[in-house]
Amino acid sequence: MATKVDATAHDEPSNSEPVQKQQKQTVDPYNVQGEVDENGVVKAIDYNKLVDEFGTKKIDDELLARLERVTGKRPHHFLRRGIVFSHRDLELILDRYERGEPFFLYTGRGPSSDSVHVGHTIPFEFTKWLQDTFDVPLIIMLTDDEKYLFSEKKTIEEVQGYCNSNAKDIIAIGFDPAKTFIFSDFDYVGGAFYRNIVRLSKHITLNQARAIFGFNESSNIGRIHFGSIQGATSWASSFPHIFGEDEKETVGIPALIPCAIDQDPYFRMTRDVSARLKYQGKPYAKPSLIHALFLPALQGPGTKMSASIDESAIFMRDTPNQIKNKINKHAFSGGKVSEEEHRQLGGDTSVDVAFQYLRFFLEDDEELERIKVAYETGEMLTGELKAICIRELQRYVAAFQDRRAKVDDETVKLFMETRPLKWGGNPRAPIVIPKVENGDADESPADGEGKMTKNQLKKLEKMRQAEAKKAQKAKEKAEQAAAKAAGPSATV
Repeated sequence: MATKVDATAHDEPSNSEPVQKQQKQTVDPYNVQGEVDENGVVKAIDYNKLVDEFGTKKIDDELLARLERVTGKRPHHFLRRGIVFSHRDLELILDRYERGEPFFLYTGRGPSSDSVHVGHTIPFEFTKWLQDTFDVPLIIMLTDDEKYLFSEKKTIEEVQGYCNSNAKDIIAIGFDPAKTFIFSDFDYVGGAFYRNIVRLSKHITLNQARAIFGFNESSNIGRIHFGSIQGATSWASSFPHIFGEDEKETVGIPALIPCAIDQDPYFRMTRDVSARLKYQGKPYAKPSLIHALFLPALQGPGTKMSASIDESAIFMRDTPNQIKNKINKHAFSGGKVSEEEHRQLGGDTSVDVAFQYLRFFLEDDEELERIKVAYETGEMLTGELKAICIRELQRYVAAFQDRRAKVDDETVKLFMETRPLKWGGNPRAPIVIPKVENGDADESPADGEGKMTKNQLKKLEKMRQAEAKKAQKAKEKAEQAAAKAAGPSATV
């Protein structure tokens, strides 16, 4: 369960020499790398160790069974396969859902390139499932300020330029515009949101920021302050256009944050501050979290994909042939050095990147198990496994590209417009949610309806009518592309 150190595993290009000495596993918002042994070999990320170090809880069979009972839906295959594996207070969110009490989803994207890669789509795919399952509002933060502060080379204009493209990528996942708000930090910070940023930042000391994020005397103060911006997004009172102006009510509405586990430190900090804050006697709700594994870089399981290193990732703009070449050339193999040895001993699916990608993107549980057994017993060779992976990724990316082509600037403007959202919540429980009309909020039994303009409603209806056609065309295009570009290989 190890792979050689490779500079392409990092988020930014590295000019340093390959690591030659032992290093502990590093997982934080800015660095992800497995443990390095005495031979300079990077081991796979130890997620059990992260659960212990971060103090989170593993998602067990009992919690999955309760999730299915409460929602009436089978858990997503990310949950069934342990890809989404850890949480903070998911039980409390299920309690609220059962009682018909409001909560919202919050996730985000740091716009560092003009295209997302398949690793970026994982939390968004799961977030869409959560939005569809719970029928709740979703807030998506584009941290253009963060990408400027944490990059030595990028300009403000550059990261802002990525926002529109990344917003289109996110919208192409299939979110419902009626209950989704996307915003850029540079454009939205102010008013109620900025008040919460200041509230949070006042309760974070420099020593705490150093301990949590590893800052030092050379860190610019913008980096040190950014955690309060990310954390304040988890408070419903930062969004009065969605939840209403009455902070005594909105401070008690929690967020459920689906994210990769490297983002957890931001919200451990926010949960600590939330536990100490009150607004006119009403306590602030702690954000709840649900954590996903990293989709490994092509180079192996001790790393994650990087938006700045093309050879580390499958990008959602890649052609079928580019996908094929990247998997065949760069995907780390768990196979043996010769066909004879592989037939005798079988391959290691725990480190084989092609198989790990199938865990994420192949939805058929029985087919995945068949492939696993065939590869581990030596019946299936690495080339055959890669061919299956190529076809699945080509199909997934082609369907995405078809949806992405339909997202224009007007669609982005709709999602990013400051406006009321509408949602229903639990259909089996009475729900009281803030209702926002023309900027005024009241508390009344609601079906989630918020006032929208006629033009917005027309756009929504047009988008809904186009869904069936989009789905059919995407399916046909993906099948044609996969059949044309992928061909099985028989090499180990």
